[in-house]
Amino acid sequence: MPDPASYRPTAGSVPDQPGVYRFLDPSGRVIYVGKAKSLRSRLGSYFQDILQLHPRTQTMVSTAGRVDWTVVSTEVEALQLEYSWIKQFDPRFNVKYRDDKSYPWLAVTMNEEFPRVTVGRGPKRKGVRYFGPYSHAWAIRETVDLILRVFPMRSCSAGVFKRSAQIGRPCLLGYIGKCSAPCVGRVSAEEHRDIVEDFVSFVSGRTDEHVARIERQMRAAATELDFERAARLRDDVGALRRAMEKNAVVLGDGTDADVLALTEDPLEVAVQIFNVRGGRVRGQRGWVADKVDDAGTGDLVERALAQLYGGESGEAIPREVLVPALPADTGALEQWLCDRRGGRVAVRVPQRGDKHALMQTVERNAAQTLAVHKTKRASDLTTRNRALEELQRGLGLAEAPLRIECYDVSNLQGTQVVASMVVFEDGLPRKSEYRRFVIKGVTGQNDVASMHETLTRRFRRMLDDQVDAQPGFGADPADGDGPLLVDPETGRPRKFAYAPGLVVVDGGPPQVAAAAKALTELAITDIPVCGLAKRLEEVWLPDDEDPLVLPRTSEALYLLQRIRDEAHRFAISHHRSRRSRSMVESALDEVPGLGEVRRKSLLLRFGSLKRLRAASVDEIAEVPGVGRRTAESVARALQPADPAASAREQARVNTATGEILDDQPAGDRS
Repeated sequence: MPDPASYRPTAGSVPDQPGVYRFLDPSGRVIYVGKAKSLRSRLGSYFQDILQLHPRTQTMVSTAGRVDWTVVSTEVEALQLEYSWIKQFDPRFNVKYRDDKSYPWLAVTMNEEFPRVTVGRGPKRKGVRYFGPYSHAWAIRETVDLILRVFPMRSCSAGVFKRSAQIGRPCLLGYIGKCSAPCVGRVSAEEHRDIVEDFVSFVSGRTDEHVARIERQMRAAATELDFERAARLRDDVGALRRAMEKNAVVLGDGTDADVLALTEDPLEVAVQIFNVRGGRVRGQRGWVADKVDDAGTGDLVERALAQLYGGESGEAIPREVLVPALPADTGALEQWLCDRRGGRVAVRVPQRGDKHALMQTVERNAAQTLAVHKTKRASDLTTRNRALEELQRGLGLAEAPLRIECYDVSNLQGTQVVASMVVFEDGLPRKSEYRRFVIKGVTGQNDVASMHETLTRRFRRMLDDQVDAQPGFGADPADGDGPLLVDPETGRPRKFAYAPGLVVVDGGPPQVAAAAKALTELAITDIPVCGLAKRLEEVWLPDDEDPLVLPRTSEALYLLQRIRDEAHRFAISHHRSRRSRSMVESALDEVPGLGEVRRKSLLLRFGSLKRLRAASVDEIAEVPGVGRRTAESVARALQPADPAASAREQARVNTATGEILDDQPAGDRS
């Protein structure tokens, strides 16, 4: 493996100017492309102490054999050259924003004498007007079928058009009124192009003026007693409105914008883009990519926009691009987009209003895309088997860990300390085996001691269950001398009797050492332990000074990450539940005559302090053991001391109408 010091540029040889640099491996293959406002400053950051670099950057500089650069005059030129080189060399250490499928376009061939509308995929061609991209081809075809009733332009292929012209008879669409039949001369080329222009105008978002024009024609026909034509125009308006309903209005001001959102984890990033034209969502696309470097959200946004617009024509770039975070070189990115579009383009982060709400919607779609991707990846049997085999080889286990248990600790500044245990069997979660722990023997914020207590309690229970299940304690004679793992009284599996093939803890060396110590104290030596550090996704083993770095594309790393995240989620949910209960109990401590039993009854009945505060005296009095006087005391104790807050508490919102009323606590406001 090359030493970065062996190819480090000499002092003063790197210019302090904008440019693009390339890292190449010893065979001359480009493995990373980047741009910089100052090449000297950027390249210098790669050749500092290698231990100070991010692990992915360490791998990149250790794989490279040399670095070269190209100086440009502006940051915009650097952005353009970076995009071109990434497309040309496909470097392995750049984020791979590769869509897993091609998206359909609605295309109008304006370069033909008789333009036609078609739905297709693939690269764009000069002289063709494109709309989209869209998620589903069938959805576009349904919309086009509705619009052709009003704007009957040609939609047939060149072969059908030529054949109809030869035989002098139009195709079926010409007979049913969804084509003006220019093939047989029903309309001239100029008249047909006028129809095409109206079609393009409607699809572009200028819908209201066309609907208003047809409604005026309908009223005029009715005034002239031409009811047949008026009815036909009425149906045309209905068809246009149904086509418009397929694209819901999201921005009332008719804005043209692309909205981009990201959802990322340490291994992958999901990208989602909504194309809004004329205030309506005209298209949607998204993909999931592997993260191969330590780029921040701004860098990921910049690369996504370069990928999205690098191959697009200017007309496909809107005036406004909404993003979740601004790149470091926003000015250069905007200038690059302006040059490609031939007009002004603004890249900004929405802060409030409809655009902010739309950004949240796109973010939810991105999160859903990533969740579905992970679910599909986890549900594949071959992938799960490969993950377990890679885990066995990577950790040096005697056999594949068919049962994996993961532990995490959650607390709030040392209070309400809880721990979680999640179980994965054959690479899938076994939720019936999940367990929760309330840490009792640790005071303050001490995750290491909490982890030690959790593992000690769990495996002491395992030993106790196995001892109780030995022959003479209820074991099944048919099973030989092994312990009975099913409770003979209930017929259910014993909660802690099964030994895992691998124990995973959320954390680094301290947590791993605590888990290993707990097992050693219990004389358990056949259960392997590892830890997964969240920040760098490093795998730590007991007594190892250096972490085990699994490949980024490793299914084993992906499985460990899923298990760790599930343990974290389960611990957080338990902690929040206990915190909510403690808030109720602490708020009721000062109520005279209210003991522990009735406090628990109130908590069981209402579930949270918010619901209890919102309850009326009569509702509180309905709780068994709570009388009218006690209910009044509870209601009084939960009222805010601040008069202004008390006034706010008295307002409520009618969720059906949005009307603000005056008799509901603020806790129930929508």
